[in-house]
Amino acid sequence: MSTTAEAVKNREPAAMTHREILEAMTGLLAALFTALLSTTIVATALPTIIGDLKGSQTSYAWVITTALLANAATTPIWGKLADLFNKKLLVQSAIVIFVIGSVIAGVAHSVPLLLVARVIQGVGMGGLTALVVAIIGSIVSPRERGRYSGYMGAVMAVSMSGGPILGGVIVDSPLGWRWCFFVCVPLAVIALFLLQRTLRLPTERKTGVSIDWLGATLLTAGVSVLLIWVSFAGKAGYYDWFSRESALYVGAGVLLLAATVWVERRAESPIVPLPIVLEKTTGLAIIASIAVGVGMFGATTFLGQYFQTARGYSPTAAGILTIPLVAGMLIASVTSGQLITRFGKWKRFVVSGGVLLVIGFALLSTIDHATNLWLVGAYISVVGLGVGMMMQNLVLAVQNTVSVQNIGAASSNVAFFRTFGGAIGVSVLGSILASRVGELSAEGFARLGIPAGSSGGGSLDLASLPQPVLEIVRAAYGDATGRIFLVAAAACVIALIATALLPNKPLRTTIDIDPALDPMRPGTTPPTDTTVDDTRERVLQH
Repeated sequence: MSTTAEAVKNREPAAMTHREILEAMTGLLAALFTALLSTTIVATALPTIIGDLKGSQTSYAWVITTALLANAATTPIWGKLADLFNKKLLVQSAIVIFVIGSVIAGVAHSVPLLLVARVIQGVGMGGLTALVVAIIGSIVSPRERGRYSGYMGAVMAVSMSGGPILGGVIVDSPLGWRWCFFVCVPLAVIALFLLQRTLRLPTERKTGVSIDWLGATLLTAGVSVLLIWVSFAGKAGYYDWFSRESALYVGAGVLLLAATVWVERRAESPIVPLPIVLEKTTGLAIIASIAVGVGMFGATTFLGQYFQTARGYSPTAAGILTIPLVAGMLIASVTSGQLITRFGKWKRFVVSGGVLLVIGFALLSTIDHATNLWLVGAYISVVGLGVGMMMQNLVLAVQNTVSVQNIGAASSNVAFFRTFGGAIGVSVLGSILASRVGELSAEGFARLGIPAGSSGGGSLDLASLPQPVLEIVRAAYGDATGRIFLVAAAACVIALIATALLPNKPLRTTIDIDPALDPMRPGTTPPTDTTVDDTRERVLQH
């Protein structure tokens, strides 16, 4: 046997049967389902929640953004911990943190307290996002992982389709919107029980472990400052896009991120390992993931608001109207996962997903307050197909380039940048929507002889508005929504270019990689396509 094949074999974990893998995934997918369900339930309940708490459009966007920001900021930390400590204990800890945040959100009586609860929920969701993917990557080879990624995509699609409907039913029922948060608690307890029973991972005790807390703090601070800037820039009563305040925010954010890079280059155990991030496949996948995050989270966040605020549907009906989006995700994720496992080819699906995203969001940019709902459903189903083909397969492409020891860091960094893109997308798109709604509302009020600002479109407590004003606000939201999807389409063009440039590396059939090709191994250079192909052939021959 050759030296290369021997090295891979010695590092290869004990293979698990299909049945054992499915048993291990039961609890993981239950935990992931719980976290995702909490997000999608909130999507249709938010207009009611913000109206009840007397919040504004800015508050609406920040309820989503704070959870995404906490998710993004903590995902690399969870990923690093997954490479150092027992993954089972970590994923159980993430569930407990998530439950605590859900309970606080359920009892919140003000927007600030709700935002605090969403941050805690985001920390738990960050753990689940990073750990579920990392654990699957630790027990399944990339070639077979397409099948199991399809299962994970199916769970995501079911939670995203069931969540809005369940959230709408709860809001419209005597239980009220608070049970949108409480309902996740028993589901989380069930997930904990399943994990304890089904997930069996060896405990690896490591000495001399260090976590780069300084890098994590600088990264979170830099991202937070930039998100605060885009949330309030251009709004009445705050500051313009081009102003001294904007310059201070942008300058501070860029300096903090530059300091993050400086610290990460020198850290013994960096939160964002630069050799992984700068490797060609990972770097391009990160760029694509940011754009996918903008589109995916933007679509799911503002489509629910469009159906309720602009079209006047109940939360339950709004949830039903988003089914085409998640149906597209379900079909695309399961089908592409099965075909990737069968043929070992992944790039064609990722690129096709990018094309569909651009087309879908371009079509959605044409909607207004009177667009036929069948057309809207067709458009969002195209977006769902694009997201389903891209999201998990981008992670798969990255996992194929790193060793199993670094799979947590690699997977979590892709998830981090996708969620980071989502946080930016929701914040920026929410800011654009609020500004456009304000302009269109002012024009409508002027036609009625109402002074601008006296009954502006900033409040989402629509029940308190007189009927003529309500009609203007609804039309303003409907006509402004197309613009934010045009921005999302532009972001997805970047994702399409990045995916087209991805190296088309064949999926390896072993769980681990040749140590000499690991980009995190000191003194190595990122592997070329030819090197990976040759190594794979030598391993298969032996």
